[in-house]
Amino acid sequence: MNKFPLTVIGANKLRTELEELKSVIRPRIIADIATAREHGDLKENAEYHAAREQQSFAEGRIKNIEGKLSNAEIIDVTKIDANGRVIFGATVEIENIETEKVVTYQIVGVDEADIKEHRISVGSPIARALIGKETEDVVTVKAPGGDIDYEILSIQYI
Repeated sequence: MNKFPLTVIGANKLRTELEELKSVIRPRIIADIATAREHGDLKENAEYHAAREQQSFAEGRIKNIEGKLSNAEIIDVTKIDANGRVIFGATVEIENIETEKVVTYQIVGVDEADIKEHRISVGSPIARALIGKETEDVVTVKAPGGDIDYEILSIQYI
């Protein structure tokens, strides 16, 4: 199976979620199921069915996270010598040449992407255009509304 890139922060978030699922949520659901069973007839017991559904969701999420962590290539951008180029994990400040709007993005793995927090997937059109470029380079991003030119203002490896 192919490895996929994941930042150190992203891996830590997944580990934290996994730990909570295993040590807090799973025991709570087991207790809820036990309590619901005490109420008698399971066929018409909504609490029991709801708890079983929660259990199914939680166990699925645990398997999903364990699979992601086992197939992840965790990349610590602070320990890589990128020679001033944009790489996975880098935080890049870019300026739209036409509108002069400045925005900062961190290039992260697919599961870590969150545009509201300015984290974009390594597979996104903007990230693909930026990878390998240097400060002051101009990149063209093919967008649905047409090509957009950006200038790279700064690159940080944090």
